[in-house]
Amino acid sequence: MPTLRTILFWLGFYVSTIVVTSILTISFVFPFRVRYIISKGWPLYNLWWLKVTCGLSYKVQGMDNIPNESVIFMSKHQSTWETITYQLFMPPMVWVLKRELLWIPIFGWGVAMLNPIAINRKLGKQALRQLIDQGKKRLDDGISVMIFPEGTRTQAGDKTQYRPGGALLAAKSGHKIIPIAHNAGYFWPKGQFFKHPGTITVAIGEPIDPAGKSSSEIIKEVEAWIETKILEIGGR
Repeated sequence: MPTLRTILFWLGFYVSTIVVTSILTISFVFPFRVRYIISKGWPLYNLWWLKVTCGLSYKVQGMDNIPNESVIFMSKHQSTWETITYQLFMPPMVWVLKRELLWIPIFGWGVAMLNPIAINRKLGKQALRQLIDQGKKRLDDGISVMIFPEGTRTQAGDKTQYRPGGALLAAKSGHKIIPIAHNAGYFWPKGQFFKHPGTITVAIGEPIDPAGKSSSEIIKEVEAWIETKILEIGGR
């Protein structure tokens, strides 16, 4: 039964991905905020379908910590789940992602309509400059930026080095950081086919003001909050 339920979820997931990204591909005539609203149909459907097929839902703590201004969201990355979900309850935002994702037919074309900051990780300092320049422009335009500070997905309970890009963007732009912790990796593990029933917890922290702080101080504060909160949330 778990196998059948998971297969049903993946079928719905891939069909909905093709449908929504195809619509986004031809939505270039609309402004960004309209395209963003269109894109919300994807997480709205998939979270409902995930609950129906796999018995997996979620709850969010700290929504009142999101200010009425553009910010830099920095989140743990353990699963595909958060890449689906955040868009549903976050204000208009763009993602920082590897540029290769935009090369995927239909999917990548649809994602490109959401104005992501697509970087070439191999370029080192040039990629960091791109993140800062494009990130500052998005923030100044009133659009938030979502960054996974570890740069890649980790297994639940693991951590890697937090990269300085988001902290540098905060220091250069003056925009605040909102740290996010969750335990999605225990329910939708990295690289695994099966989903486990239960309730994922997402915790949104208070804004971290970069004023008067170095980028190294900022990223340490972000890391300390996220990793401490993850321990509080726990697993399944």
